[in-house]
Parts: sequence; structure tokens; C-alpha cells
Amino acid sequence: MKIPLFYIDAFSNEVFKGNTAAVCILESWLPDEFLQSIASEHLVSETAFIVKDQKEMFHLRWFTPKMEVPLCGHATLAAAHVIFSIYDFGAKPIKFKTKSGILPVKKTNDGKIMLDFPAYPSELTKVDPLWSKALGVTIKEAYKSIYTLLILDNEDDICDIKPNFQLLKELEKNGVIVTAPGSDCDFVSRFFAPLAGINEDPVTGSAHCVLAPYWAKKLNKNTFFARQLSERTGDIWCQLENDRVMISGYATTYMQGMINIKGKPSSVLVPFDFAEEQK
Repeated sequence: MKIPLFYIDAFSNEVFKGNTAAVCILESWLPDEFLQSIASEHLVSETAFIVKDQKEMFHLRWFTPKMEVPLCGHATLAAAHVIFSIYDFGAKPIKFKTKSGILPVKKTNDGKIMLDFPAYPSELTKVDPLWSKALGVTIKEAYKSIYTLLILDNEDDICDIKPNFQLLKELEKNGVIVTAPGSDCDFVSRFFAPLAGINEDPVTGSAHCVLAPYWAKKLNKNTFFARQLSERTGDIWCQLENDRVMISGYATTYMQGMINIKGKPSSVLVPFDFAEEQK
């Protein structure tokens, strides 16, 4: 079986920045263990798998090198980039059917891709002193949400973090966001998820489902320009709209190729063949 494969640098308009996602186009679903093996082989933060059905709906799943996850921003942006730009889907919006519900995606007039994601509120909690030990910086506040959210004083503190990943594995459950006001943007962040096989994620779209509601209250505004300060860095535009966050960014194709793998599909969904013969 041959599987089209794309490496996309998401949340960047140039290669070697942003967050790299692998995108695989499937004719129909392979067994989960095959999907996990492919993702483990890639060793990027997430591998996205797409199957298109007969109703113009794109079924989308995301796998880290260690597990399937219920939501991923950069790999959704990367998947949309492949459909829009490589398979020439056109300008109409895409609907992804995922484990987090239907996620609409559209192109903006300035070339970005906008993701319509759920907003997740956070609840203030006690700061465990082990967090400061694990990150090597002073933690100002801590919040509970789909991820642990830790507040630092300033951008320099975010840059100064030197994680103890073994200790982080004992503390974090689904991932930990650290954030602070930015010097030339509304806020900055970093994201760590060693239990999922991602010591530090370069740019994390889903983290902004938590960050946007938090900063909306702090800054008394609903529109943000944010930056994730990993080694690769990435720029994210967010807009909070009630219980949704519009997350926008650029994407760039780094590589495309083909996977050769043996195995039988486990469903009868129709092939994904948008304009493929014309390329």
C-alpha cells in the first residue's frame, strides 16, 4: 500500500521554523496499531491522518510518537494546507470530523489558515513548588484546564526555562503550558508534554484554546498576536468568540513523498483523490 506523505511546517511562512507535522492521506482507515507505528517512525510532534468520505467531510486523527491525542492545532493547520494548496481543493471551507467534534477551517484573505477550535476555560489552583524545580524558574500562578497552565512574570523567564523532563513526567498529565506577557506581542508561551513523547512542542495550536480565554480576562481584549518561544518559534493569531477560539497561522511545505507499507484497510470510505492526477 502506498500512502502520500507530506511534511508541513505549521505556524510559519518559511521552512525550518514553526512546528513540523507529517500529513498522511489514506484511502481508508488502517488499523490503529499501523497508524501509531507510522507516527512513531516519523518522530515529529504529531502525524495527521486524513480520510475523505462521500459527503465532502474529511475525517482527521492525530498521533504523537506514543499515543493518539484528541486535539492538535498545528497538525490540523498542516492537514488543511495540504488540502488547500497541494490537492487544490479551492477556497471553500473544510470541515474536519475529529474526536473533538467538527472543526471548520478556512483560508483568510492574507494567506493564513484559520482553525475554529473550542475554547477551554481554566481554574486557579495552588502552585506546587515542584513546578519551579522542574522548570528552573519561579511560578507566579497555576491553573487547571485541559493542560496545566503556569504563569510567569515576563518573557525573559519563559526563555530561561531549563526543564527537568524526568520530574515533568511525574507532574504533568496531558501537557503543561507556561506563559507570560510578550515584549513585542500580546503573550508568549512554551509547551511541554514528555509523557506524550514530546519533550517540548515547537508550536502548539491547542494550547491557545486555553491561552486565549486566560489572556482575554487579563488584557480585557479578544484578539491577540502570540508567539511560542521554542527553538524553532512560531507566530499565532487568535480571536476569542464566545466558546470558540479562531486560531490562525501560515504553513509551508517542506517535503512530499510516499510511504510503502503492507496492510489491509479496515473501512470502505472512498479514496481521497482531489486533483491528484493533475499534479
